[in-house]
Amino acid sequence: EVQLQASGGGLVQAGGSLRLSCAASGFTFDDYVIGWFRQVPGKEREPVSCIDSDGGNWYLNSVKGRFTISSDNARNTVYLQMSGLKPGDTAIYYCAKVQSGRNPYSCQRPGDFDSWGQGTLVTVSS
Repeated sequence: EVQLQASGGGLVQAGGSLRLSCAASGFTFDDYVIGWFRQVPGKEREPVSCIDSDGGNWYLNSVKGRFTISSDNARNTVYLQMSGLKPGDTAIYYCAKVQSGRNPYSCQRPGDFDSWGQGTLVTVSS
């Protein structure tokens, strides 16, 4: 059974940092792109960043230079280091596995992701 467990969310002041973790199991980790997405109630889910097993990545323009995605293939875990957080980053953050393929640019098509974690809430206060 494919499982994705997101953790690390919390309340932080603007300018602060958080590191999200996504622990994956039930599939061959190296064969799939893993991504982070976020959603604010009433809005569509938005791709934030994705990574393949070789470290290839994609970022949403508004997070470039502030967020860094990485993966620990030995631990089947993907991280999202978030710095310089802004109130606009407030959302529920989800990690997900792509249905097939190793192109991190698939991040731009959330419909290509077939397995989703439960989400972790990030709240950035001003």
